[in-house]
Amino acid sequence: MARMQHIGYFFSRGFGPQAWGRPDWHWGHDWTKPDLYQQSVRALEDGGFDLVIAEDAISLGDPATLDLRIRQAYGGPKHDPLLLAPWLFAATRHIGIAPTVNAGVTPPYLAARQLATLAHLSSDRLGVNVVTDVGSARHAGLAPVPHDVAYDRAEEWVGLLRRLWHSWGDGFTGSEADWHFADGDRLDAFHHEGEHFRTAGPLNALPLDTDPVVVSPGGSGRGLDFAGTHSDVQLALAPLSAAAVSAYRAKVHDAAALAGRGPDDLRVLFVLKPVVVSSAAEADRIVEASRHPSDDDLRAAALAWSSDAETDLLALDLDAPIPDGTFADHVSAGTVRGLVGDTPDAPLRELLTRKARLGRVADRCGFVGTADEFADFIEELGADADNDGVILSGDLHPAQVYRMLGDLVPVLRQRGLLRREYGDGGLRANLFDF
Repeated sequence: MARMQHIGYFFSRGFGPQAWGRPDWHWGHDWTKPDLYQQSVRALEDGGFDLVIAEDAISLGDPATLDLRIRQAYGGPKHDPLLLAPWLFAATRHIGIAPTVNAGVTPPYLAARQLATLAHLSSDRLGVNVVTDVGSARHAGLAPVPHDVAYDRAEEWVGLLRRLWHSWGDGFTGSEADWHFADGDRLDAFHHEGEHFRTAGPLNALPLDTDPVVVSPGGSGRGLDFAGTHSDVQLALAPLSAAAVSAYRAKVHDAAALAGRGPDDLRVLFVLKPVVVSSAAEADRIVEASRHPSDDDLRAAALAWSSDAETDLLALDLDAPIPDGTFADHVSAGTVRGLVGDTPDAPLRELLTRKARLGRVADRCGFVGTADEFADFIEELGADADNDGVILSGDLHPAQVYRMLGDLVPVLRQRGLLRREYGDGGLRANLFDF
């Protein structure tokens, strides 16, 4: 019998112009208003998805690359997904919502209070996608820090959030008999002076029965250590094979073991960006059309990667390798690795050509395929790699969501890979009820 999978959705443009640059834009949805997102999240809940994760970056990036970031709306504008979350909770009943919060620029007391409020409003359906982006530091009047130090800071931040969430201890009584609400002497009025933060408790928000679910990306060694110690969900990237997925999961579980946790204490979910088509013949046509990208195709790929890497790849020689030192220190190792892969000395033209080319999921070399082919792949990962599930990625636009899920959800359910109903208990129950 197939192993049921946890399925989520990552809207990779965040609270930004969904479908910009594609025909779907002409449906006329206003991306600044909640209806667009509410329609999409209701569809995902109808489809049995566990959670939705909202990407975010609070900065438009390096001033030298602003045009690259906003020319095609890859890097902005972005509104705050934390403020979108209540609208999504109001439109749904079961699905979890995990907005991104930057641990480097959001004071821990403020974050703990905001997240506790949302956890109560949502009946424990809240998650938080913790990122360590250092490129935004200047907006908060902070100096940038090295990659590993940013994770040290995030660890201190998460620890403070948990202490603040639990700072009422057993002080809350809520006794209506004598209108005794709480015992102040039982609250944790701690004072913290750490390497990165100074703050104090107790939190003035009502205590939580269940902590918000902590999500984290980051495949570096330090990122995996963070996930193993603190995360309930790790967003993972790996090559398209059960062996690669199994090896990645083992690294996360090893990190968890060092922190005294077991494999069942967190979920490792692999990110896919599927192009779901109606037939194998259509998939073949799409893949074949991408095999010989034009110069315009390469420029489009270069522009997209320039935005992600905050680096003007258009100014580089296409027929030479990317020079050493091209990427600034704040550009994540995962972003660079996503572009250059295992061949950092390859000419830029070759790297971009690979990115412009598409592949068949049936051949385990890309993400174009039919619903049955994607179900085969997801089922294989569950059976052969003991995988927990996947996160589908795209814009949070009704047209894209229905196009992706219209055929896929029924096939996954027929095979026993996707839930047909939700239990009670919020997001944590969604993720850990099987």
